[in-house]
Amino acid sequence: MRATMRRDLMVALKARDRVTVSALRSALAAIDNAEAVEVPTGREGEPENPGDGPTIAGFAVGLGAAETARRDLREADIAAIVAREVRERTDAALEYEAAGRTEGSARLREEAQVLSRYLDATG
Repeated sequence: MRATMRRDLMVALKARDRVTVSALRSALAAIDNAEAVEVPTGREGEPENPGDGPTIAGFAVGLGAAETARRDLREADIAAIVAREVRERTDAALEYEAAGRTEGSARLREEAQVLSRYLDATG
């Protein structure tokens, strides 16, 4: 699903389709954020010193010091994230309508519809 979304984002960028670009960028960012791992901390607010390299003020330095493995998400995890993005847009659209902001509501519904297509494709 992610590969398809990235490909479709490139197409939407070329077509200057703002609604699709916005929806896909947001969903892809949410997926990327879900893959991030928590940074272990030593003292309050400071990363732990792995002890296998030089440090400056408690932070590891050098080539690859900032690299860390990311979580591997299953297709079901990605689908759940996209479903949450659809739900958030739908809920926000209702709030916009209640506040009389029909233009914002319509845009959110369009974005939700764009993302719903990816859920429909996975069955």
